[in-house]
Amino acid sequence: MHTYKMTPVETPVPAAQPDAAAQPLSFSEQVIAREKQYVLQNYGRYPLVLARGRGAWVYDPDGNRYLDLLSGIGVNALGHAHPRLLRVLREQAGLMIHISNLYYHEYQGRLAERLARVSGLQRSFFCNSGTEAMEAAIKMARAHGQAVHPDKYELVALENSFHGRSIGALSVTGQPKYQKPFGPLLPGVRFVPMHDVAALEAAVNERTAGILMEPVQGEGGVYPVPPAMVRKARELADRHDALLIFDEIQCGVGRLGTWFAFQGIDPVVMPDVLASAKPVGCGIPIGFVLCNERAARTIPAGMHGTTFGGGPLATRVALEFMDVLEELLPQVRARGDYFRHKLETLKSRYSFIRDVRVHGLMIGVELDRPGKDLVAGCMKEGLLINCTHDVVLRLLPPYIISESEIDKAARILNRVFKRWGTA
Repeated sequence: MHTYKMTPVETPVPAAQPDAAAQPLSFSEQVIAREKQYVLQNYGRYPLVLARGRGAWVYDPDGNRYLDLLSGIGVNALGHAHPRLLRVLREQAGLMIHISNLYYHEYQGRLAERLARVSGLQRSFFCNSGTEAMEAAIKMARAHGQAVHPDKYELVALENSFHGRSIGALSVTGQPKYQKPFGPLLPGVRFVPMHDVAALEAAVNERTAGILMEPVQGEGGVYPVPPAMVRKARELADRHDALLIFDEIQCGVGRLGTWFAFQGIDPVVMPDVLASAKPVGCGIPIGFVLCNERAARTIPAGMHGTTFGGGPLATRVALEFMDVLEELLPQVRARGDYFRHKLETLKSRYSFIRDVRVHGLMIGVELDRPGKDLVAGCMKEGLLINCTHDVVLRLLPPYIISESEIDKAARILNRVFKRWGTA
């Protein structure tokens, strides 16, 4: 086990009454104290410091291990320290990490070709995050609309959706709690319930430039959009000359056991634009937009860009991930089915579990009460999950998770549920 050292906090956290007998801060306490003093306090962090990871497991500085079923909120799709990714990272870091998009390098075009082949969408734009991908998608919709008529700028999105933290992405996020402090937001955005086809039809008109939806809402509670709603969105986009935009930042790139979430809809509904990010870089920041030629024409040279996006390190890692994922896709579906069986068994035991929603390895367990304490209880037992929308336990396991690790997760959940249900 590694020995971790840290220099003392330069300016100690002020104490109300100095205590000469107080014990020195542990390494983890120093880390937390320093962050509380110097880092913007915009995250509600759990009191856990992580030092390293291997496979589906992470370790704190004292060597305690935790089964990581959050995987960096869906980012660490191949777990931690995957040997094939480590090889590529080491090799490419010694060659070139970054050049600007003023020049070509080998891997951006190769990754775009690979994404076109598996998605059926012809062109890619590379950026650094899901939010940036959504910004590019919104700009495509707006530019498409403006090319038709100055009044064609409205966007239609779904209630309960989550598309990112920038002003543009917040404007199409259907949760007022995230929007309220930052208004006024973009004008001309309409929201409709995800199960209301009639409301969607009423909201879309000749002023609509784009229709946006997550095929499976992630932060909103792991809810799939009904296929009838998706098909109607495609029909309305065609009827009113609007772009259909899918946000697959969390649900895409293998998470559901298909390359992309839209490919699991029967029959498949093709978007004009697709935004994604999380798993493709396995921790190296990269996001992307896929689009057809119709949407691509909206962004000519000089009209959009990024300094860091699509660099040689990120795109080469993403290519290696795509190679590994091609081998793993059947396993993702099988592990999802195995997880479903375990969770349904728990649901039959505990009446406070309202619903179990499993889509590949995108999992929501809905409770009849807030689950924050349950998340903390799981962490004490060595299991990392989180809770979204107050009452939905969210699990985003790495694609490499084994059946024995799922068994262990189920045993921990059972112990915590048992105590929680009688508390």
